[in-house]
Amino acid sequence: MFLSELYRYPVKSGQAERLQASGVGLLGLQGDRRWMVVEQDNGRFLTQRAWPQLSQLQASDSAAGGLLLQVPGQAPLSVPVPDADTALRGVTLWRDTLRVPDAGDEVAAWLSQWLGKAVRLVHCPEQRARYLPSGYGLNSDRAAFPDGFPLLLVGQGSVDDLSRRVGRPMEVLRLRPNLVVAGAAPFAEDGWMRIRIGTLEFRLLKPSVRCIFTTLDPATGARSADREPLSTLKTYREKDGDILFGQNLAVDGEGWLEVGMKVEVLA
Repeated sequence: MFLSELYRYPVKSGQAERLQASGVGLLGLQGDRRWMVVEQDNGRFLTQRAWPQLSQLQASDSAAGGLLLQVPGQAPLSVPVPDADTALRGVTLWRDTLRVPDAGDEVAAWLSQWLGKAVRLVHCPEQRARYLPSGYGLNSDRAAFPDGFPLLLVGQGSVDDLSRRVGRPMEVLRLRPNLVVAGAAPFAEDGWMRIRIGTLEFRLLKPSVRCIFTTLDPATGARSADREPLSTLKTYREKDGDILFGQNLAVDGEGWLEVGMKVEVLA
């Protein structure tokens, strides 16, 4: 088995950035979901579930060390990383509330013009990261702005099995993984507890619960008229009312991941 693909999502619900290699640590892949778009009035996060145009929001590291944003119809914008302890804004991400630095008026106006809604961009420095959902992981585990966990793994064999059942290829990015592992049987990852990739060990904490997000075309944000692959997943991957695909992970220590690295199951 080997690591076949690596992805990060610099802005939560924004476009994926495919990587050949990445640093990895407490908050997952370096730069993954450290930024988030929130409503100006109440600090609630925006998601492609309600705002599919976020699928067109491209983000990458800027030459100045911050974030470079690009969207259709507007000039690119470079956003510096805000100070960790100033201009704090209260935000809500599902059931979590936290105070994180606001990225400033310029990017807020830029995003608000594009979305047609008053929004702000916020950043999550490591010292302001959230705890994981109750009952999962260690007290030392943290996450920035993913739905709940710092890393998400899917098996390529599982994606191929899903595509066969649906009857057409399902893009892996519908599942928003960080790590894709090839060479394992479909859903072999369901039985893993600990794995090693390179010098790093990962703990598999919880299956990933799936929703309407999987029905969005990752390139366009258009929703599948037939609700695939969610409709098919419901027929064989539903447990206690939740549709499960992929595994949420935490990492022990810091290190480096690169596509092609061997994946070993430790437990």
